[in-house]
Amino acid sequence: MKETSFIEQNKEKWNRFEKLSESESSDPTELSDLYMDITDDLSYAQTFYQRRTVRVYLNQLAQRVYTGVHLKKAETFKKFLTVWRVSLPLEIYKSRRNLLFALVVFLIWAALSAITTHFYPNFTGLVLSKQYVEMTNENISNGDPLAVYKGGTQMQMFIDITTNNIKVAFLTFIFGIFFTVGTHILLFKNAMMVGSFQYFFATKGLLITSFLGIWIHGAFEISSIVLAAGAGITMGNGWLFPGNYTRLQSLQISAKRGLKIMMSLVPFFVFAGYLESYVTRNYMDLPEWSKWVLIGLSFGIILFYYIIYPMIVARKHPELLEEKDLINYFPPVKFDLSKIRNFGEIISDTFRFYNIHFTKISKVNFRILFPIILVLVYFQNENHANLMATEHWFDWSKQMEIMTGFGFTNLQDWIVNLAWSFVISGMFLGVLFAFKIKDEDFSWRAFFSFAKQKILLIWLGNFLLFFSLAFIPWYWYIILILLLPFVFLNGIIPGIADFSIKNAIGKGWTFSARSYGISLLNIVIFTLIFALFMQPIALVLSIRENFDPTSIINITEPMMPDLLDLLADFTKDVAEALGGDRMFWANIVRQLIYILFLLLVLPLWIISMTFIGYNEYEKETASGLKKAFLKFGKRNRYQENDTDFE
Repeated sequence: MKETSFIEQNKEKWNRFEKLSESESSDPTELSDLYMDITDDLSYAQTFYQRRTVRVYLNQLAQRVYTGVHLKKAETFKKFLTVWRVSLPLEIYKSRRNLLFALVVFLIWAALSAITTHFYPNFTGLVLSKQYVEMTNENISNGDPLAVYKGGTQMQMFIDITTNNIKVAFLTFIFGIFFTVGTHILLFKNAMMVGSFQYFFATKGLLITSFLGIWIHGAFEISSIVLAAGAGITMGNGWLFPGNYTRLQSLQISAKRGLKIMMSLVPFFVFAGYLESYVTRNYMDLPEWSKWVLIGLSFGIILFYYIIYPMIVARKHPELLEEKDLINYFPPVKFDLSKIRNFGEIISDTFRFYNIHFTKISKVNFRILFPIILVLVYFQNENHANLMATEHWFDWSKQMEIMTGFGFTNLQDWIVNLAWSFVISGMFLGVLFAFKIKDEDFSWRAFFSFAKQKILLIWLGNFLLFFSLAFIPWYWYIILILLLPFVFLNGIIPGIADFSIKNAIGKGWTFSARSYGISLLNIVIFTLIFALFMQPIALVLSIRENFDPTSIINITEPMMPDLLDLLADFTKDVAEALGGDRMFWANIVRQLIYILFLLLVLPLWIISMTFIGYNEYEKETASGLKKAFLKFGKRNRYQENDTDFE
């Protein structure tokens, strides 16, 4: 059929379809029938008129209706309301015990802080700083007890306060990942400040005055911080108490629930910042009744949305409470070590192997190596007591130097550094043993038998690597990165196969040289991965400007404080309150975090090295290929045999 005839024959139908598709009161049955005809005409046109205008016209016509049928209706605002009316209240209800626990703990710490302030009036200066107490006393004597809220412009104050409140709340939540310990620390710190600060005003006869001023914004602000702590405990408990899920699955579920609770808190932080900036600063001009109304209304909103309303929604939608949380299912993975992997596969299999065999690797790292490290660090801290009582310019670098003896200031540093070389070799040993028993259960007897055979070979293979890191100045590390691939696999090869010392060293050099490119890429990529993992704990920019190493008084704050800085500052306050050396215990906490980081993250790099080692071993021996040839021709297309299950 000619194109003109095809158009003439169907144009009325197409025009009718256009009108119906644009009309809001069209007959659905007629529209559906016409749509089927249009798609048939489009198929015909695509076959016979591929380069003609009619095909384009019909395609656009059909696409318009297809998009209208399959595109979801614009219900963005309705869905937004549904989230706040149903989804978030249900998540809050599911986490109600953790939220209640956070509130109870906060009230206990606040009460203890007030009691401590009663018996030890100087406690307020310890919690809030002496300068703040002196400033408040001066404001009280001037007849304006809460003049601290009148500094700066209102808009700048609003931005700064809101940003700071959100930061504190999200830190309180994120710290829950550390087995909820970090969350409890920040909850404790905020409760101490509230209890001591409020009781301080009570001793001045200004309890009601301070209450009506502070809690105008504090109702939203403090409540939100407590709820953020409850969200952090929810996330941390998922890690600690997985129930019938794996720990990773449980953490995924609890982290999502905690994040949803945190999302619900953002408006309240904005309201709190607004009230503090625009209302609290004018508290002296407000009538008493208005302050009581604002505080009561604020607490009422919190109580309704986070206690009463979730109970109403839960009773109204019991079927939603019974729904199982959806989790990602990952089928069991078996690692074929005779497979030659490209670099992308090495990276992905490294993380998968670590996830699956984490328990096996951790048994070696935490039951054997961790106690050894603690003993070494204890003697090093005694050896460098002066450094442990000092704040350092670039802290993580100095702490690693103290712990490992890289400073080489005396004989003990040399001995400890040698001991650390065996500790790192032990980490290699644990990973290589996990590869050896990848399809078996962990056995201490088998591990010690493996260690007896391999530890010396692994230590000798890694000797040049240890030597390079220990004795080459850090400013040569860029050149060192280009040379390390030549010795990259020396400590891996002895664990892959049974070699004599001579053959293991020879194969290590040969395999390292052959894999130079992929080894160099591995070093660069995993250095970046380690740096990424370190950032929340020990940020690169956490360096103290204008640092005076001869003084531990009035040291400037870091350029950009990290989580570890906050934890160390908290430790200083606790140590000082208990009469201990504040810097010593802060440095102890830093060292503990660095050790845990090392034990948890370094195995990733060793696993990737092992996969590269197996690549080169397979290229050398073709053992996997030979095994495949032995199976060739033994499969039966009608009946399974032993070969099918290998």
